[in-house]
Amino acid sequence: MATSTDEDRGKQAGPASGSTVRPSGSLLENLRQELARHVPFAQMAAADLDYFLSQSCQQYFAPDETLVDPGQGEVKQLIYIRRGAVTGTRELAGQMGGALAYQAGDLFPLSAAMAGRAVTATYRATADTFVLLLPVAAMHTLARQSPVFADFLTQRSNQFLALSQKALLGAYAAHAMNEQSLEKPLGEMLGKAPVSCAPDTPLRDALQAMHQQRIGSMLVTDTAGQPVGILTRFDILGKITLAQLPLSTPIAEVMVQPVLSLSTEHTAQDAALLMSRHGMRHVPVTRNGMAVGMVSERDLFAMQKQSLKNVSTALHAATDVVALQRAAEDIRRLARNLLRQGVQARQLTAMISHLNDLLTEQLLKLKSRAHGINLDRLCWLALGSEGRGEQTIATDQDNALILPNGTSEAEREKIRIFAHEVNLALDACGYPLCHGGVMAGEAACCLTLDEWRARFGHWVAQGSPQDLLNASIFFDFRCLTGDAQLAESLRMEVMQTARNTPRFLKQMALNALTRSVALNWRGAIDTDDTGSIDLKLNGTAVIVDAARLYSLALGIDPTNTRQRLEAAGEKMQLGANEYGAWVSGFEFLQMLRLRVQLEAGTAVKEPNRLRVADLNDIDQRILRESFRVARMLQQRMQLDYQR
Repeated sequence: MATSTDEDRGKQAGPASGSTVRPSGSLLENLRQELARHVPFAQMAAADLDYFLSQSCQQYFAPDETLVDPGQGEVKQLIYIRRGAVTGTRELAGQMGGALAYQAGDLFPLSAAMAGRAVTATYRATADTFVLLLPVAAMHTLARQSPVFADFLTQRSNQFLALSQKALLGAYAAHAMNEQSLEKPLGEMLGKAPVSCAPDTPLRDALQAMHQQRIGSMLVTDTAGQPVGILTRFDILGKITLAQLPLSTPIAEVMVQPVLSLSTEHTAQDAALLMSRHGMRHVPVTRNGMAVGMVSERDLFAMQKQSLKNVSTALHAATDVVALQRAAEDIRRLARNLLRQGVQARQLTAMISHLNDLLTEQLLKLKSRAHGINLDRLCWLALGSEGRGEQTIATDQDNALILPNGTSEAEREKIRIFAHEVNLALDACGYPLCHGGVMAGEAACCLTLDEWRARFGHWVAQGSPQDLLNASIFFDFRCLTGDAQLAESLRMEVMQTARNTPRFLKQMALNALTRSVALNWRGAIDTDDTGSIDLKLNGTAVIVDAARLYSLALGIDPTNTRQRLEAAGEKMQLGANEYGAWVSGFEFLQMLRLRVQLEAGTAVKEPNRLRVADLNDIDQRILRESFRVARMLQQRMQLDYQR
């Protein structure tokens, strides 16, 4: 059975369908190599792998033949698919059952085998299928002696996620080195003009200038501005201090010459190589022979270590929209670099949201001063993904304003004009205007506290399709800047009203159930004609909807999806593995969205559409797992609310 010939023979002459055969000694080595291509066997010790094989039996199942079903009682064997495919289907008395698809390399049914119970689905072969069967008793023995195998049994999704992250790092390693600006022309790196002096400048003057301007080198140029020498801090000790040279000495007597320089057309990599070859720390940069800048070893290091602090500092220091546009590009550049360094989706989306918050706050300060608006009397709300603190790169605007009760119509119009200008400036920074008009500069989103109370009350009371759509955006509101008490007052009332209106919660659930998870009837990934899926509409949005629903129903304050899921799982007294799987599935889908957006750039028309064939085997497996989690979460909503 280790080769296709053996397996074809098995279908024709034996083993018979449903019969079991112990692997012969001559096949064990081939089986070891075969298993080592899949998780968790690739990470297991050789002795543990041999134990798995020695305790397993082989079995063949014909298409549509049942491997295991609920009627067989407590699971007796763990099943590993060598070749073929299996689908598990559930019957939930009219509820959405969904299917579970398994392929070569998969182990199942893990939960039932670990819990010592019957399966809840009927598993049938959908092709000629060859499997290895491991008795449950041997599974427990192997788990005790193999930590890798034990971790896989209890944290299957997390194991796949860890391997996916490792694969991502490997795939991006070479590209990341290029992307981190080493191919950038030196002309694009230059800041202010270099500090320089004439050859006859006394050392005292040159050293004093270096000290006052905190620079590590002094460039010496002729009357035409061409570099003729250089003096660095490294040279001072040997050539001046130890030599006890008078400070009246002209710098020309101690400068290093000739000067090795590069032009603005050379790259950062050229500078790094030049420094390495000649033991240099500073390289003058010229244009048409004239010195126009200086690149230091520290510049190259900092360029590859762009930090959250640097971007934050640039945002705080911005004095106009042009500076904020540059900072917005830095946010995207930093996000791309962090993704390629292995930063997880949760931290990355939180960082993006944090920096977008800072950008918006700075813009609000600039525009409020220009319009004479007192921000302390207002409350600027972040909505949607920004309100949840989980923005990706390709994100449009969702924002609103709460005005204090009693605001005059003239003052309201003045504030609305200010807000509209902020919306236009955000659009200029790469955050497109909301097509649905959910922006603070629109009259419908610039309301007093009492008007917002009435509006939310209407949505809850009526529950029309448009009301539910509005709820999906506005119920994730968060105060970004201004009077936070306005937002808190609104939140307390809104959550209490929604929680005390079961009909509205049911309407939200039914609306959320209209979204389809990207799995077909067999439980395999369901792509369109181009082999693509929408990671947001058919993935993350399903989980976000469920998290929002349960947070309202259970009185959970946070707006962040991860925090909502964890809090909901605890309040519903579920196992940590169950709600932990919700979180893991959501964050993997978020990571894929970030990868698509950062690779395609901001100009991509469909920033959440992924071509499944572009993923490696591990990512395709965990993508399927993540969609299964989303479907199971939908099933829970259905059981809780569709009655």
